[in-house]
Amino acid sequence: MGLIKDLAAVLGPAQVLTGADCDGYARDWMGHYHGAPLAVARPANTAEVAACVRLAAAAGVPVVAISGNTGLVGGTMTRGGLMISLERLNRIREIRPEARLVIAEAGVVLQRIHEAAEAQGLYFPLWFGARGSAMLGGALSTNAGGSNVLRYGSTRGLCLGIEVVLADGRVLNLMSELHKDNSGYDLKDLFIGAEGTLGIVTAAVMKLVPRPLAYATACVSAESLPKALGLLNRMQAATGGRVEAFEFMPRRYCERLAEVRPDLGLPFAEIPEVTLLIEAGTTVPDEAAPGPDGAVPLVDRLEGVLAGMLEEGLIADAVVARSEAQRLQMWARREAAAEIGIGLEPVVDTDVCLPVDKVDAFLRDAEARLVALDPGIGTSCVAHLGDGNLHYSAYPTRDDPALADAVMDCIEEVVRVLGGSFSAEHGIGLSKLPSMRRRKDPVALDVMRRIKAALDPAGLMNPGKVLPAERAE
Repeated sequence: MGLIKDLAAVLGPAQVLTGADCDGYARDWMGHYHGAPLAVARPANTAEVAACVRLAAAAGVPVVAISGNTGLVGGTMTRGGLMISLERLNRIREIRPEARLVIAEAGVVLQRIHEAAEAQGLYFPLWFGARGSAMLGGALSTNAGGSNVLRYGSTRGLCLGIEVVLADGRVLNLMSELHKDNSGYDLKDLFIGAEGTLGIVTAAVMKLVPRPLAYATACVSAESLPKALGLLNRMQAATGGRVEAFEFMPRRYCERLAEVRPDLGLPFAEIPEVTLLIEAGTTVPDEAAPGPDGAVPLVDRLEGVLAGMLEEGLIADAVVARSEAQRLQMWARREAAAEIGIGLEPVVDTDVCLPVDKVDAFLRDAEARLVALDPGIGTSCVAHLGDGNLHYSAYPTRDDPALADAVMDCIEEVVRVLGGSFSAEHGIGLSKLPSMRRRKDPVALDVMRRIKAALDPAGLMNPGKVLPAERAE
């Protein structure tokens, strides 16, 4: 209780939550993890975060940072630790249109950055379904991806600088606005994707890009994935690399979508084996301005590519968005992925990445191995196909932890054989610790543990996450 009293003296009693007031922070949004924090501290600025960390370190209490709480891997689960909520660090400190950057605190909801950038005629391209509640700090801590990685990169690629509170309470100022800086180790990248195990990110300098003047968006059906894969390369060539998203929704996904969200409709009367959502954007006025017939040149290019592939029999049908409303409806179907999975239990969720040309092989091989392991098992998938990131879920026939682990191991092995990764954009947290132990290079794990020990010698920063415990000899 001494720690809680000390925290209240720094933050004010109303900003230190205990007991039932912590419930909304202790439970993850999917309901898979239920923690029991000692308290939830709600600092309002970096100095207060640093003070909280120093007090916790002096008391020997673990510290777990939490932002929007939209994670899927148990990255903020704690029992007896101090949760530091960053929700009050919610200022957009500055937008610099000429430099195309925004300086924002970790508790800023991504949607606010999108809106602030749009008001300046710019675009913040970190875009995914939870953007209305996910916060910048969480996106940085997991190196979140989303639908636009294909063109703009993941969170790490969009970040120029960060501010971090270290385990001893010192503030590490890496708030660079530079695109080039070779002055030693790139410390920034250590903390991005570290899930709060090395320090707490409190602010960042993020890149903005010109807002597209026009989009060309279409849903495409095909008999098989290999036939349709050429669409991405053809459209990239036709537009000079302007494809922003290339999303994959197989038959089972669309069938489930029709059950859960019938209000969204489906793009085709008959559900095909493969549905793709492709979108290109342009900032070039000549490509965005409608001609005398009302046609947008970028859309014409997409239609030309689609027409050629239809003629060659590589795709079966296509629907091109003719209005912003139609475009948003296409995206709503893709962004309903989280809703589609709710209520299907037991489930083994994975977030894997494959070379793009190996995705079809993964789907075939994983299905065959899983059915051999557990006849009657179900599977579902949705993917950021442009960068090979699959959200692949398996539904075992019984709720058995040993079976779930075997299912995960089976999927990991297919990924390994095909040269992929068992983790793409959701982070490691608790749920992927067995995968880290089985699949991560032992030398890499050793180096990570050494870095953790150097920056957090007492092991109090989000302990038990990312790095599996070393096995006893």
